[in-house]
Amino acid sequence: MKIGWILITVANCVSSYALAETWPARPIRFIVPFAPGGGGDVVGRILMQRMSEQLGKLLVIDNRAGGGGTLGCDLAAKAAPDGYTLLLGNVGPIAVGPALYSRLPYDPVRDFTPVTMIASFPNLLVANPGLPFKSVPELVTYAKSRPGNLNFASAGTGTSTHLAGELFKSVAGIDVVHVPYKGGAAAMTDIIAGQVAYYFGTMPSSLPLARAGKLRALGVTSLQRSPAAPDVPTIAESGYPKFETAAWYGLMFPAGTPREIIAKLNAAMMVVLAMPDIRDRLVHEGSEPMGSTPAQFGAYIKSEIAKWSSVVKAANLKAD
Repeated sequence: MKIGWILITVANCVSSYALAETWPARPIRFIVPFAPGGGGDVVGRILMQRMSEQLGKLLVIDNRAGGGGTLGCDLAAKAAPDGYTLLLGNVGPIAVGPALYSRLPYDPVRDFTPVTMIASFPNLLVANPGLPFKSVPELVTYAKSRPGNLNFASAGTGTSTHLAGELFKSVAGIDVVHVPYKGGAAAMTDIIAGQVAYYFGTMPSSLPLARAGKLRALGVTSLQRSPAAPDVPTIAESGYPKFETAAWYGLMFPAGTPREIIAKLNAAMMVVLAMPDIRDRLVHEGSEPMGSTPAQFGAYIKSEIAKWSSVVKAANLKAD
């Protein structure tokens, strides 16, 4: 019996090694669990071409929006662990989701294998430019004079854009209504149209619109001003010390993907993230380029799950 198990183990190891030796032999499905035009989509497309060049095979972006990113993550979690399904992991569905949803269809730690962090960036508080407030204090005053009548958008329940809005609502002591969308692009379309008042957008998707004058930037959620938007004050300096939120993205495979494949992709990503043009593009979008070992990313995910569990519990939030 023991010999049989040994033979099976050896066969599995040989099979995994052979798969890793030829990987990638065909295009890789790159699941982005958000709608086109949002922050995650922007980050994914910045990296896609250079990743394809490094690996020698095309990465095909598959936008799967819904459930604040949980639908796309669930799809990736159930995919074959053969290296041909890759997930763009994000703080919302990976770190916030476990606390927010009572029946999350996947386990962020058990069902995925981390590859590397990609980038982290603050959220940008943007508003419809036709509204009378032009700063964070003016927004708060305006909201307090109209309790329950002002609304804020998010890219979906449980996303970083939602949590930032809820945290701001709490520290500012304002009564505003949350309006979730199926992605950041849809949220910003309605803000520009005047259907929603404000939004804690991701920097890659909201900063270009603020630069173009289609949105009004009121504050960033980092403790220091962003090099990409040095004229925009932080919310912390606008009267709410220690207010800080950040969104992050990283690459993840379904659990069980061979370690050799994980190592190959990690090495390729380290090369891509070190490219000056990639770093410049990410910084221009308001992002801080990252990069990590799989173990470092895994430890960070666990720490983020613990952190956001406390925030969600304190705010008494539930998505279902």
